[in-house]
Order: sequence, then C-alpha cells, then structure tokens
Amino acid sequence: MIRLKNVEMEYENGTKAIQGISLDIEDGEFVFLVGPSGSGKSTIIKLLTGEVEATDGRVMVNGFSVRNISEKQIPLMRRTLGVIFQDFRLIDKKTVYENLEFVMRAVGMPQKEIKNRIPYVLKLVGLEKKADRYPTEISGGEQQRVAIARALVNNPYTIIADEPTGNLDPDRSLELMRLLIKINQLGTTVVVVTHEKDLVDRFGKRVVTIDRGRVVNDSVGGYVGGKTNERT
Repeated sequence: MIRLKNVEMEYENGTKAIQGISLDIEDGEFVFLVGPSGSGKSTIIKLLTGEVEATDGRVMVNGFSVRNISEKQIPLMRRTLGVIFQDFRLIDKKTVYENLEFVMRAVGMPQKEIKNRIPYVLKLVGLEKKADRYPTEISGGEQQRVAIARALVNNPYTIIADEPTGNLDPDRSLELMRLLIKINQLGTTVVVVTHEKDLVDRFGKRVVTIDRGRVVNDSVGGYVGGKTNERT
C-alpha cells in the first residue's frame, strides 16, 4: 500500500513542488498519475523511491515509513518496488538475460532463484526467445519490455512506470499498456505516470491528476476533461 498524508516538499532553491498532498493507493490497484509538466509528478516518484525526503507529512510505501527510514532499510524498501523509466536504462554490453541477472544479483538472490525466475519473467513479457540478444539488437518496444521484465524480476509489490511510453509509437504504447494491465491482474500494484490522454481514456482506470503540487482530481474512467466518475 502507498499512503501520502499531508505531504509537503520544498526544494533547497525554494520551489514548492508538493503542497499538502494526501493520497492512498491500495494493494492491487492500477492508477494513472497525470498532470502538466512541472505539476509535481516526478517529485512524487522521487518521494516514493526514497530519492528525496518530504519536507513535512508522512510517506508510507509497502509498510515502510519513507520519511523516517534508516539507511539500512532503504534497500529493503526499494526491493518492494520495480521502477520503469522512459529511457529504458539498460546496460548495452549485457544481454537481455544478463540485464535481469544483474539486478537479481544486486539484491543477493541465489543462483537457483535467478535461473528459475528470469525465464518466467521473460515469457511473461513475450521475450523468451530474445534472452541472448543485446539491447542494441532489439526494437525500442522490446527494450521497454526488457525494462518491464527487469522491474518485475525481483517480484516487487508495486511497479512504478515513469512515462513508460514516451519513446514508443502509438501501437507499441498500446501494447505496453496492455502488458502492464496483465501484470496488474496478476496482483501487482501498478502506478503509471503519463501525459498521454488517449491511453488513459482507453483503459477506464483510476486517474489522479496533479497540478501545482496538489491533487486536483481523483476519478475513475479517464483523464480530466474526459468522462469521469468522481471517487467517493
């Protein structure tokens, strides 16, 4: 579960990125986080991953209090999260398999678990035949699916996707979103940060709209401006 309670975030330069946000995301939910550039979406992601610390308020992520977390607990908290970036951030000199193996070894997974888990995750994202390819040898859409596999490989409670379709064409974007929906249906909480209104409207999921550091709309059914039903 993700919980933000009266969260404030002011950067050292005086920018008030988050202004009193309270937001709950339950286990197993699929949520789109939308809003204009500079609205505070990226800061929320940084707060959830522990990259920055809130100025005030409470941030809870999968049982961890992020604002008061110790350095020893940060790796444990981050193991509960899988993060997908717009620019993929794959290691070009490692194969698809090795990219996944790298993140599993980084958290101390035993070799037996690595050998069992990677084929399963690659099959889930439709890349079981590309395990020995290098990122430069596969398409952009396939690279993004490798990024999703990497986020999934340590079996996190929550996937956070930060503009995951930003570098993809419309067909690949739709394919990617369907994959994230499938992952969510298997029980993983999914939070997608995006500005793509058409994709958001297509799936009829919960949409949280951020503007100037505040939640201005929390609806089910589509982007603000579309046909939405307010949450109660």
